[in-house]
Amino acid sequence: MTDFLDRNGLSVDSRLAAFIEEKALPGTGVDAQKFWADFADLLARFAPENAALLAKRDDLQARIDAWHQAREGQPHDAAAYQAFLREIGYLVPEPAPFRVGTVDVDPEIATMAGPQLVVPALNARFALNAANARWGSLYDALYGTDALDAPPAKPGGYDATRGAAVIARAKAFLDEAVPLASGSWSDWDGGQLLLADRSQWAGSKPGGILLKHNGLHIELVIDPDSAIGRTDPAGIADVLLEAALTTIIDLEDSVAAVDGEDKTLGYTNWLGLMRGDLTESFAKGGATVTRAMEPDREWTAPDGTAFTLPGRSVMFVRNVGHLMTTPMIRLPNGAEAPEGLCDAVITSLCSLHDLQNLGSRKNSRAGSIYIVKPKQHGPEECGFTDRLFNAVEDMLGLDRHTIKVGVMDEERRTSANLAACIEAVRDRIVFINTGFLDRTGDEIHTSMRAGPMIPKGEMKASDWIASYEDRNVRIGLACGLSGRAQIGKGMWAMPDLMRAMLEAKIAHPKSGANTAWVPSPTAATLHALHYHQVDVFARQKEIAGEAVPSLDRLLNIPVAAGRNWSEAEIARELDNNCQGILGYVVRWIDQGVGCSKVPDIDDIGLMEDRATLRISSQALANWLLHGVCTEAQVDAALARMAAKVDAQNAGDPLYEKLTPDGIAYRAARALIVEGVTQPSGYTEPLLHKYRLEKKAA
Repeated sequence: MTDFLDRNGLSVDSRLAAFIEEKALPGTGVDAQKFWADFADLLARFAPENAALLAKRDDLQARIDAWHQAREGQPHDAAAYQAFLREIGYLVPEPAPFRVGTVDVDPEIATMAGPQLVVPALNARFALNAANARWGSLYDALYGTDALDAPPAKPGGYDATRGAAVIARAKAFLDEAVPLASGSWSDWDGGQLLLADRSQWAGSKPGGILLKHNGLHIELVIDPDSAIGRTDPAGIADVLLEAALTTIIDLEDSVAAVDGEDKTLGYTNWLGLMRGDLTESFAKGGATVTRAMEPDREWTAPDGTAFTLPGRSVMFVRNVGHLMTTPMIRLPNGAEAPEGLCDAVITSLCSLHDLQNLGSRKNSRAGSIYIVKPKQHGPEECGFTDRLFNAVEDMLGLDRHTIKVGVMDEERRTSANLAACIEAVRDRIVFINTGFLDRTGDEIHTSMRAGPMIPKGEMKASDWIASYEDRNVRIGLACGLSGRAQIGKGMWAMPDLMRAMLEAKIAHPKSGANTAWVPSPTAATLHALHYHQVDVFARQKEIAGEAVPSLDRLLNIPVAAGRNWSEAEIARELDNNCQGILGYVVRWIDQGVGCSKVPDIDDIGLMEDRATLRISSQALANWLLHGVCTEAQVDAALARMAAKVDAQNAGDPLYEKLTPDGIAYRAARALIVEGVTQPSGYTEPLLHKYRLEKKAA
């Protein structure tokens, strides 16, 4: 039974209260009694407005549903539809041209281009790996993945043939990024090093040479006595790339955090990252390994002066959106507190330890707190976040706009009003990112009653998605984000397919995005190659001023008008979606795993989180609504796919088999059959309900 403590009229989970009073507040100069009084005042002020914004979402959705129902059977009238959306306030007037005014932004965000990691805050080991992924071994990344066009490593020790292919590929990269004045890196014998561009020599240290290209550093590890160095004429033992410039520590889509126990763990890990003292010990190879945060790296510049480079990513924390409430704090009237309000206060409090240099490592050298705010619907909600952050700054004694915001462009009302959303946070915005997975789920739900949607696999080729991705970059550039903020792109979801990633993900820097999401430190190292191939800031200058794709394209609803579905096509889509839903939900509900590599129906490992779940559940809810399939067909597909998911997880000792009366199975089914009535098609309300039931059991 959870204990709750009274704190200025708030009923607070005792575990959370102890964390705040014993770990987060000490040393910050913030008085505990004043903190709780101010926190209570903030919740009293903002909770009603939070509820009103959610009510407006429901009202707009009801009006859109009614508009489509009234025109059932009629051809879609794009002009009338857009006029209607303006009439109800879904579309707002475009703001006059403006430039964002954000200041005090770390260069990793503002003026550098490179990969971005997203990791669950509840997993300390993953968080540490991500924070330390600022530097990655190119040799290891090439050797241990399918990135090379070479046979896989032979079992049983080092494969010299594959190792030679790795070294050849790395030397070819050096020839492209930092060419020598003459000859190839493969021929350099360690003598005098003459670069074609002498300015690319950035520094040196015993056993290391530092080079620079497109704003990113490359470290040559010189160790002629090592196993690899002995085989190299120059003694090069490794090539390290500056890789994950930034990392998002996630309290949202990639975690299963439903109560005070879960949330306190996430906050504890965030505090450890902000202090630099987070560690994690685990068994590996018969020994105990302890992970800690890397120190900064010391170098000597060509002119003889000493300098350091950061050893870690600059970290954002992703708070939850505006929708959910949390049982860890109850208001004086007994209602649960809005979780997003709690996140804003507590993660900012933890970040004071970084701003005040209370720990052993530094996150923001510019003196800022970086919070990603997801799942906002339109400029009114972005403005609410701006005022919320004002209040948190006042509460913690921070200068205005110390708290920076990253806006996820992942809901239809936001992407349709993106410039107005940016304007609403114009002096604290440091990031816009196209979350195309949630954006697809919202596309289906918003237009749920317009007709049956095209299959999930066809969505990525839809014109509205191409328009959405292009609009994001061009609107961001028009608002002055280049040089002040990140313009980001979405996740590569297949962590085992690195060769395919190298072929496909170069499209992100070519699009003008100065960051994109990757699923692992290894993927970050490989994706860093793309930012050496493409000068993103030069590309942004080429794109700036190009026409923004029209709203007509963005609002082109992906319905399958007049399509005749074959039984095989329906069965395949049902199986594909049901397998993905069950495979993800069973881990979320039974094990509390919010993001993991889940085998798809073809046994390809995909990184799954709530955004992918939202697509699959909304797609089937839409087909049920329009009679493309029946509930009986859904149940048959769930039964078939439960057996498949059981088989795919046979090697997991913690796995519990799926049964129709089991909590996880019931949760998966509810996400489909109740999908039409879920707020904005979100999965959180049902997931939290069934996870809490599982924890209670």
